[in-house]
Amino acid sequence: MRKRIAIIGGGIAGLAASVRLRDLLPEHTEIILYEQSGALGGKLRTGELGGRRVERGAESFLNSGSDGGESAAVALARRLGLGDALVHPAARPAALALGGRLAPIPGGTLVGVPGDLSALDGVALPASGADTDRGRPLLAPGEDVAVGALVRERYGDEVVDRLVDPMLGGVYAGRADRLSLRVTMPQLAATAETEHTLAGAVRAAQARSRRVPGRPVFAAVDGGMSRLVEAAAAAGGARVVLGMPVRELTRTTDGRWKLIFGPVPAPQTEIVDAVILAVPAGPAARLLGEAGVEALEYASVALAGLALPPGTELPDLSGFLVPPGEGTLVKAATFFTTKWPHLGAAGPVIVRVSLGRAGEEARLQLDDASLLAIARRELGELIGTPLPEPVESWVQRWGGGLPQYAPGHAERVARVRAGLPAGLALAGAAFDGVGIPVCVASGERAADDVSKFLEEIE
Repeated sequence: MRKRIAIIGGGIAGLAASVRLRDLLPEHTEIILYEQSGALGGKLRTGELGGRRVERGAESFLNSGSDGGESAAVALARRLGLGDALVHPAARPAALALGGRLAPIPGGTLVGVPGDLSALDGVALPASGADTDRGRPLLAPGEDVAVGALVRERYGDEVVDRLVDPMLGGVYAGRADRLSLRVTMPQLAATAETEHTLAGAVRAAQARSRRVPGRPVFAAVDGGMSRLVEAAAAAGGARVVLGMPVRELTRTTDGRWKLIFGPVPAPQTEIVDAVILAVPAGPAARLLGEAGVEALEYASVALAGLALPPGTELPDLSGFLVPPGEGTLVKAATFFTTKWPHLGAAGPVIVRVSLGRAGEEARLQLDDASLLAIARRELGELIGTPLPEPVESWVQRWGGGLPQYAPGHAERVARVRAGLPAGLALAGAAFDGVGIPVCVASGERAADDVSKFLEEIE
């Protein structure tokens, strides 16, 4: 009998799930992909700026997994025939903007948490003698804490405020004092269960990462992340339904699933055998009626793309991060044409500026022209030289775009998953973490679970 599967959510997690299902299930299986917006890809979106392809969302992904092999994103790119299109950033350092100067980011840290306090190069002054062996592991098995709470206790405030916060802010737009260690730094959480000092836990986590010498840390797709989206959509072969939010999800008397989607005045109905939910926490909670999912908060950010006149001089960096204590709306900048040499040197100089952190949504409530003016002015102040008027620019807003994982998030999600009926799986950043490899792996695990369920009911 022909099986039908609904994937609700057309971001990279949902797309990865569709590809895995297509690989696992019989050819005649019907996969239906629902995306309430008008386009697939979620936070992966490539645009044009100054005659170049420039990302309006995520610009790269980790090249390696925690086991030392290829990351899930690289493996998916190869599965989709994009292996030869993978490109890597130039070997340029990044910096921290501190008190009117750009200071090199100290090497050897784990998302800003150092394993060697002597290597901080004056960026932060650690607390003296706080990271001592107290005769027990830092964390009990399964215990979760805020990153900031652990690092402040062991290393002091400056290490958090000037190093860890901007590093986490660059990924999550959040603050170390509110983000879960177990979600944002799972390797460190694991080693903290056995190590008695934070420095020892960081070094142990780094040793476990099995990074291959000489392998670039990050990768991207030549031509833009939208190529990855398009290739995944083609390989998944799903029937795509755009602009039609799924509003209700209920179990039928025969154990299948009824979806009601589309506008309220003209609802449409679909009956399927299994469902993968790959949507943010709010829509997931509404469909599940599960209060534990809805508790997740989100941060809003905006990206400003600036195409500066050819020959504009910038520091010889890939970009820089800004600690929250500097008071700027700009939290990070990428010197895009310097960072990605495959773009070539001719043409405008491209800079991407990230604006806004968790809790700063009110500061983003300006029109595009005002945000661009702030981005250009603050960027010039941070690098120490005024910038010329851009020849072209845009603003991309991601309202409520980045999940803020409070301590205990992983345990809460595990409880939600344990209570789900068979044939219903969860995937995506709302549940398993941000980053393209994490979302790809999450979607693939959900597909594996659904595939096993369908085999059992044959």
